[in-house]
Amino acid sequence: MKAFFAEEQDRHDPKSFLSSGAPKPNPEVPERTKRLLAGAKAAGCVVERPESHGLGPIAAIHTSEYIDFLSGIYERWRLIEGSSPEVIPNIHPIERHGTYPASAVGQAGYHMADTSCPISEFTWESACWSAWTAVSAAEDVQAGASSAYALCRPPGHHAFADVAGGFCFFNNSAIAAQRLVKSGSRVAILDVDLHHGNGTQGIFYRRSDVLTVSIHADPLRFYPFFWGHADERGEGAGLGSNLNLPLERKSDDAQFLAALSAACRRVETFAPDALVVALGLDAFEGDPFGGLSVTTDGFARIGEAIATLRLPTVVVQEGGYICDALSDNLASFIGGFSEKHSI
Repeated sequence: MKAFFAEEQDRHDPKSFLSSGAPKPNPEVPERTKRLLAGAKAAGCVVERPESHGLGPIAAIHTSEYIDFLSGIYERWRLIEGSSPEVIPNIHPIERHGTYPASAVGQAGYHMADTSCPISEFTWESACWSAWTAVSAAEDVQAGASSAYALCRPPGHHAFADVAGGFCFFNNSAIAAQRLVKSGSRVAILDVDLHHGNGTQGIFYRRSDVLTVSIHADPLRFYPFFWGHADERGEGAGLGSNLNLPLERKSDDAQFLAALSAACRRVETFAPDALVVALGLDAFEGDPFGGLSVTTDGFARIGEAIATLRLPTVVVQEGGYICDALSDNLASFIGGFSEKHSI
C-alpha cells in the first residue's frame, strides 16, 4: 500500500484550544505525523509525495465563500488591534441565513463551529496539502491500486461545506469520495473515528450516491454533541443513506467490532464500487480523549473486518493523538487490513 504525505502539512502548528472553557495546549500537533509515518512504514507502506491539485477538488465539496474566507482570514485578523495570535472565534450565530458579515470577527464565527481549529500563518497551506493528499490517494486507487493511505493532517471529518470545526478545515474524506464519484463510482464512507464525522454527514446528508456510516462514542455526552445520533438517517434523496452507530463510553473491542459488523452489512447492501475509510485511532484505550477502549490488537481486527468488504479502498487519516502506542495502532490497522484485503 502506498502512503501519501507532504511535509507542508506540518507547518500548521496550532497552540491552544478551549476544553470545558479552559485554554489548553492543542493536541493536533505536527508530532502526530512523525509517529503516523513511523507506523505506516512499519506496516510496509512506501511513502510518496502527493501532487498539487489546485482548488478544483476542494471546491467540489466546499463553498467558494468558505474557501475565500480560509485563504485570507489570517492576514485580515492580524490587522485587528489587540487580536489573538491565532484566529479564534468569540461569537457564533444561532442561525446562519441572510446577511453575510463583513467583519473578520463575524466571519470567523460564521465559518468556525468551535474554538478547537485556530487559524495561523500556515493553516491554509497545510489544509490544502492535506486535501491534495486525499486526492492523490483516491487517484492512486482510481488508477488500479487496491488501496492507498492518505496521511491527512490537519484532519477533516468535522468540516462541513462551509464550516471548520474539531481541528478540521477541509473535509479530506469527503474530497476523496467526491473524486471517486467523479470517475463514475458509487462510494461508501466508513468512519471509525472516536468522534462522529458530523461534517461528512452534513455534506452528503441529502445525497443518495454516497453512503455515510459512522461508529463513534455516543454524542449525548461527547463531542460533537449535536450530531451523530442513531435517528439521523438522511433527508430527501439521501434518506436511508446515513447510518450512525453510537457506542457507550469505554466500549471495548468486542462492542466496537459488533457495531462494525452492522456497518459492513450496510455498506454491502449499498453495493458501492469503492470505499473511503475515515480512520481515527483515537478510539484507542490510551488516547488522551479517553472515549472508547479499543486495543492495539483491536485495530488489526478492525482492519481485517473492513478488508472483507473486498472493495478498492482509500484510507484517510482522521484523529489519533499523542500517546506511546500511536505508531503501533496505525501499523496494526494497516497490517490487519493488508493481510485480508483482496479484490
